[in-house]
Amino acid sequence: MATACPPLSLPSTSLLRGGRSARAGPRRRQLSAVRCSAVGEAVAEEASAGTAEEPLLVSAIRGKKVERPPVWLMRQAGRYMKSYQLLCERYPKFRERSENVDLVVEISLQPWKVFKPDGVILFSDILTPLPGMNIPFDIVKGKGPVIYDPLRTAAAVNEVREFVPEEWVPYVGQALNLLRQEVKNEAAVLGFVGAPFTLASYCVEGGSSKNFTMIKKLAFSEPAILHNLLQKFTTSMANYIKYQADNGAQAVQIFDSWATELSPADFEEFSLPYLKQIVDSVRETHPDLPLILYASGSGGLLERLPLSGVDVVSLDWTVDMAEGRKRLGSNVAVQGNVDPGVLFGSKEFISKRIYDTVQKAGNVGHVLNLGHGIKVGTPEENVAHFFEVAKGIRY
Repeated sequence: MATACPPLSLPSTSLLRGGRSARAGPRRRQLSAVRCSAVGEAVAEEASAGTAEEPLLVSAIRGKKVERPPVWLMRQAGRYMKSYQLLCERYPKFRERSENVDLVVEISLQPWKVFKPDGVILFSDILTPLPGMNIPFDIVKGKGPVIYDPLRTAAAVNEVREFVPEEWVPYVGQALNLLRQEVKNEAAVLGFVGAPFTLASYCVEGGSSKNFTMIKKLAFSEPAILHNLLQKFTTSMANYIKYQADNGAQAVQIFDSWATELSPADFEEFSLPYLKQIVDSVRETHPDLPLILYASGSGGLLERLPLSGVDVVSLDWTVDMAEGRKRLGSNVAVQGNVDPGVLFGSKEFISKRIYDTVQKAGNVGHVLNLGHGIKVGTPEENVAHFFEVAKGIRY
């Protein structure tokens, strides 16, 4: 049964109005307001619930009238699910799970079969392309990513090759095709890549980092070396996005998780130009592919993120959704941004935070999500409640 949501009184600043540049992708139609009724019924005419031609998530990103916000969760396939835990007992190594087409499809579909999210994201990792670029790595349980030979010299960076996904990750293309066959257009199949600065951070630091000393030392003492590495990642990730789209991805999210470690001035030098290059390159061949940008802790950089040309900026929970909408402007959709910790609260508390986020986001161009990935230990029944409430909302 649909869960009713409170009436949404939307300020005009919440609605997406006006056009967008050709570089930023396809223009959204100017839309009239759609409100959420107190009884959970759609009020607007011709509001879409997703069609055989286009999933609800894609329609929402394009600014079309939809009956409710589409919903999916970052890390929705993962360690909080009992089914995933059981699979990990049989296949204990992450790369064993993420580089096998059958396991990738099975894991990607685990949340789909239980919760029916509006987005089914490929189970993979942003570092998956690294071996194809001559950068050996592994993901070690309890430690995370390990880059065996950190890239800190010009000679090391010169050894990095351009990534050819058809040769190195054919299982990704196969998995995306199978996911499309499975979910059809009942949900959007989502691909993803790492942004150049974030990938470079892992490769220069040798793994995860708290202080990012090594990459900042490289950036501020030998910037030409870092720019060379960033350009290689830029070309490779643009190709990877196109490969994913050619094999079934209906939208692609770019994770620039560590770009927010940069000052605004350094973001404009070491991250933003390369994000723009990726978007521009993808637009040349796939002009209608929705691109989402996520950078955790991005409050200090928020106005700069839409300058990349992406269709959607994914907000983390440290930014108030209404303020984020105002700061981003009217030409970009938003995703997010419920605190993942909310899922440890009561069902009533979860519902309240969902309604608050949806009301502040407005009724056009919003994809409901968390502000970060689901945390380990999150009660699975609370995730189920999140989806039930979200899918019961009607504008």
